Amino acid sequence: MSSAILLGVNIDHCATLRQARYRHHERSCGQMVEPDPVLAAVMAEQAGADGITVHLREDRRHIQERDVLRLREQIQTRLNLEMAATPAMVEFALALRPETVCLVPEKREEITTEGGLDAADQMERLAELTDTLAEAGVAVSLFIDPDDRQIEAAARLRVPLIELHTGAFANAWHGPGRESEWERLLRGAETARRAGLTVNAGHGINYANIRDIRRIPHLHELNIGHSIISRALFTGIGAAVREMKQLLLET
Repeated sequence: MSSAILLGVNIDHCATLRQARYRHHERSCGQMVEPDPVLAAVMAEQAGADGITVHLREDRRHIQERDVLRLREQIQTRLNLEMAATPAMVEFALALRPETVCLVPEKREEITTEGGLDAADQMERLAELTDTLAEAGVAVSLFIDPDDRQIEAAARLRVPLIELHTGAFANAWHGPGRESEWERLLRGAETARRAGLTVNAGHGINYANIRDIRRIPHLHELNIGHSIISRALFTGIGAAVREMKQLLLET
């Protein structure tokens, strides 16, 4: 319940709406092409967002390279680049130099990221990628389930950050598994803290379940996208961000 919990706003789904109409257009902004995710990011910052998150997927289904490059030039806070753990994406990140890279699992057929990265079974491959990014001064986070084995793997990889996958809790919020999933997140946060990791969280967080999420101990930052962009359709991005920030500050 700390008032120090930061809010990272994920703008992917602003680009999802744009791509629904302009996927094959030669431009990604300007003229009649809208909405512009970079403008959404700037407005989110002005409303109090502590950072901007984007996921440049391998199939480029929403955010495009040009969006990310424009974000790097225009936002004033921090850029968190979510990406698959591939050499091509590492090369892009090294050129971009975001403040943070969050390595996530990625499947072409999924609608959104489903589950955390299996870091424990990919230690050798991930170590090469995380070391390369760290040497370039990019802080690396792993998007993982609140599982001891995955948290221990993150600690062995010497990454400074993890992002706990809150999707299972969000899916169970209206059902009987809500409390057990929340306790799983609590235990994961405690384990990560003992391992010296900074704890972020994200996926499926919305204006209702945020009251439970913020009770998880040791949280540094929450990354929230779909819910804020959805609310913004009715209230505007500024009001949507301010409302979420206020919910994070409530005791």
